Amino acid sequence: MKLKQLEGLLGSLEQFYNPKIELEQYPTGSHVASRMLYTAENSFGDVTNKVVADFGCGCGTLGIAAALLGAQHVVGLDIDAESLEIASENADELELDMEFVQCDIRNLRWEGQIIDTVVMNPPFGTRRKGADMDFLCVALKVASEAVYSLHKTTTREHVRRTALRDCHASSAEVLFELRYDVPHLYKFHKKKEVDIAVDLWRFVPKKNR
Repeated sequence: MKLKQLEGLLGSLEQFYNPKIELEQYPTGSHVASRMLYTAENSFGDVTNKVVADFGCGCGTLGIAAALLGAQHVVGLDIDAESLEIASENADELELDMEFVQCDIRNLRWEGQIIDTVVMNPPFGTRRKGADMDFLCVALKVASEAVYSLHKTTTREHVRRTALRDCHASSAEVLFELRYDVPHLYKFHKKKEVDIAVDLWRFVPKKNR
């Protein structure tokens, strides 16, 4: 599948009807999501025929992108039942067979590196400090091949240091910087939309810790 085709399909997905600020719910735009998953597959072979988990999947955009690129199995995990309902409807609309699980990522009870690749756009930690690193540490426990994640560019050194020192990554690489479009979703937003610089990271977990 070509990048433009992938972006077009992701652009048709339903997004949050009633986003929850306490969960830092922001839609992952089709521009960002398509490039993230396209790079994961075409540069590293981390999607096609792989078992992929979408952590904090929201309305399912990243997981659906993985399914469209031929992942063997995709599971989306989120704490919010309303989001999972939208994600499931989005997958059905595209006739994709995906699994969705309601859970708090911090309490995930999976044992061992049972997922090939984790993809995620975690909370940036503006509402609950450290939320992004909580997601990353759990992802690096369950992934055997790679974790792809979006983090604010301003936190780059903190993310690198935490990943290598505390989350048992064997490598942490910024693949490229993207402009993340944050639309006017919440009452406290003053502007119609804001562009935030985010890094697309590829983390490789240590094997069989």
